[in-house]
Amino acid sequence: MSGVNDIRSTFLSYFEKNGHAAVDSSPLVPRNDPTLMFTAAGMVQFKNLFTGLETRNYSRATTSQKCVRAGGKHNDLDNVGYTARHHTFFEMLGNFSFGDYFKADAIEFAWNLLTEEYGIDASRLLVTVYHDDDEAFDLWKKIAGLSDDRIIRIATSDNFWAMGDTGPCGPCSEIFYDHGDHIWGGPPGSPEEDGDRFVEIWNLVFMQFEQVTVDERVNLPKPSIDTGMGLERIAAVLQGTHDNYEIDLFKALISASEQATGVGSDDNTRASHRVIADHLRASCFLIADGVLPGNEGRGYVLRRIMRRAMRHASLLGAQDPLMYRLVPALVAQMGEAFPELRRTQSLMTETLNLEEVRFRKTLTRGLDLLDTASADLKAGDALDGRVAFKLYDTYGFPLDLTQDALRRRDITVDTDEYSTAMEEQKAVARASWAGAGGAADDAIWFKLREKHGATEFLGYETEKAEGSVLAILQDGAEVSTAKKGDEVSVILNQTPFYAESGGQMGDTGTLVVGETKLTITDTKKRGDGLFVHMGTVDSGTLKVGDGASLEIDHARRSKLRSNHSATHLVHEALRETLGDHVSQKGSLVAPERLRFDFSHSKPVETEEMRRIEAMANEYVLQNSQVSTTLMAVDDAIELGAQAQFGEKYGDEVRVVSMGKVGEGNEAKAWSLELCGGTHVKNTGDIGLVTVVGESAVSSGVRRIEALTGQAAREYLLQQDELLRSTAAKLKTTPADVPTRVAALIDERKKLERELAEAKKQLALGVDGGTEAAAEDIGGVQFVGRVLQGVSPRDLKGLVDEEKTRIGSGVVAIAANNEDGKGAVVVGVTKDLTDRFDAVVLVRAGSEALGGKGGGGRPDMAQAGGPDGANVDAALDAVRAALAG
Repeated sequence: MSGVNDIRSTFLSYFEKNGHAAVDSSPLVPRNDPTLMFTAAGMVQFKNLFTGLETRNYSRATTSQKCVRAGGKHNDLDNVGYTARHHTFFEMLGNFSFGDYFKADAIEFAWNLLTEEYGIDASRLLVTVYHDDDEAFDLWKKIAGLSDDRIIRIATSDNFWAMGDTGPCGPCSEIFYDHGDHIWGGPPGSPEEDGDRFVEIWNLVFMQFEQVTVDERVNLPKPSIDTGMGLERIAAVLQGTHDNYEIDLFKALISASEQATGVGSDDNTRASHRVIADHLRASCFLIADGVLPGNEGRGYVLRRIMRRAMRHASLLGAQDPLMYRLVPALVAQMGEAFPELRRTQSLMTETLNLEEVRFRKTLTRGLDLLDTASADLKAGDALDGRVAFKLYDTYGFPLDLTQDALRRRDITVDTDEYSTAMEEQKAVARASWAGAGGAADDAIWFKLREKHGATEFLGYETEKAEGSVLAILQDGAEVSTAKKGDEVSVILNQTPFYAESGGQMGDTGTLVVGETKLTITDTKKRGDGLFVHMGTVDSGTLKVGDGASLEIDHARRSKLRSNHSATHLVHEALRETLGDHVSQKGSLVAPERLRFDFSHSKPVETEEMRRIEAMANEYVLQNSQVSTTLMAVDDAIELGAQAQFGEKYGDEVRVVSMGKVGEGNEAKAWSLELCGGTHVKNTGDIGLVTVVGESAVSSGVRRIEALTGQAAREYLLQQDELLRSTAAKLKTTPADVPTRVAALIDERKKLERELAEAKKQLALGVDGGTEAAAEDIGGVQFVGRVLQGVSPRDLKGLVDEEKTRIGSGVVAIAANNEDGKGAVVVGVTKDLTDRFDAVVLVRAGSEALGGKGGGGRPDMAQAGGPDGANVDAALDAVRAALAG
């Protein structure tokens, strides 16, 4: 039972048996808190339940929440690999009560699980309580039978939890495990509390107050419970070690790292293997939740994690990319508990490999610069922060990687100086993940959601409906009426208007109440289920309680349906053509076009794009029925349905299938996706799919843009007209345009060559066709001449001809071009290159032309400058340089 997977399942099943709903881990990118970079605790997904902004169909829950602490205010990155318990990724086991049970039950649940289910020796356990929480003190004595000396009162904020400056808060009770006196350290509250002997394994938060102001605190009407127990820590206890990296999960990952590198763990390599194992988990789970490496926000943090691990792989001697080869080991260990790892295995593998290939190209150069910059530093010194910033800015080295590289030499970095240089970039990065909207904005939507319930969407079946006006908002505040000219947001009990999500734009249309008319210009989702209709009152007065007639813009909706269904076909065609690693990374379904972003590491080739477009149109012509099924999300994913990027799914999901493969009982859907959008009834309704563009969006992400239906037809007609017009101008047929154009190109190249040759001959004939006389300069023959209208690229050929003619000597030819610039080429015959360097001579001529040097070989060099009128002076300068 001591294996990590058994420990997790035992925890969840124990609380399920005690009436708790087993809730899946929420994504690492928080859905309900824009102030957090990553989910860093089990309570994050329940925040709105604790504050009363949201309710669910259960009052007690249990989870194993995946967490990351590597960015923002929660950051353990620097310590990972060098301590026994720091991780970037970890699992937080928790049980929660939302106004259901309180302290007594929470303590009893915890004590029974630890001592009975897990079989931990009760004499090894001790607890802390907040210093004035006599109730918790007495309950521990009564339920657990702990003596007074094993219930430690702590007066600091370590044992009092608060959601913020105001809001829910309450005392904590932490459970500690004593690893034994053979390990240094003391109990909490003692001078030796930072040692490893006594380790906190579980924190029980008794949420019983609301902080109204800084000075006012009142009792909550429904006290709640929030707990958190690190899976890795409890696994270490149950497996008889105080070191998290000695548990079965990490042993397996470290073993995979050792095998892949061929390097075992010892005092010199242990930290590197641990960094690789830990960062592999964090990287893969972040990728599985839709984060890709980048230069800002969450993507930047992921890149830091990945590159830190890759740096340690290099320290272990890995010559080729390593991290992607460890993905199967992680999936084997954690794929059963977290199926998203299996679903995204190919994407994780490709992303890690691509990033490591890129990083290794700059790693050696960056480390060489670091070694040079720190060569004179000794233990205890600090590296100049400007150098650390340059490593980041020029070579992609994050600060922690530089610090890690210097750690072995006991050298630090001047982080104040570094921070100053990074201030602007940090501001941009913070803005990229902080999100939009504040708590006050969210509160009003959740308040309306609680008051009126979710909006019922009727738009799958109809484009017209009746609805009751439940609320009107103007400038962010509720109002009872709105008059002509007012811009408002309106909430109704039901609507046919689709609210923007899944990439599909919100519907537009009209809302009418008698003589009152509201033009709806957009529809968005707010407050977990509210459809907000935004628009302007055109006439009359709109009042709360009105019964309204709603009608969407039919033509616009039809185009949206076609483009959304086409997006699904394009997605599946991409997967079949490019591979299963293709995953949606964003989309836009607009009336006039569709845009689809997907994970792929290189441009889509022309032939591949042709197959993708043809495949999508094959299923358009099939005219198969587009079916929608409601099913449990797990069943849908098991069936093979593709989930949409960034979408939040409930217990039940809509599964949209289109296209048919096979016949009879063997037939199955070709495209299968989780989707809440609106779609055509049959694929033939799309009419036509035409790809009009493919481009890069960011590292590892490509974008396809396409048109459908009438827009696609008009685009192709326009292209056809361009072809016919071109054919007419070329006096040929459209079919022969490519051949005719190729012939014209060849003819043009021939004429350009002939023209260049004619210009050369004409230029050479300036002095009457006679050969240029050679001068004697210091016993060396020198031929110099000025030409007009000769291209600089032709001068070398002329110089070679003159060198051949004179046999031994120096030749310089200058030209004044049509653009007013000048060029000069100098040639030295081979017998004289040990005495004269053409590069030195040509640079003298370049200065006369206003240039800044030249280049070439000792026997042939070329230079230019903006002052073409000085070509004679350029030759004189070469003469002077030759004369010495």
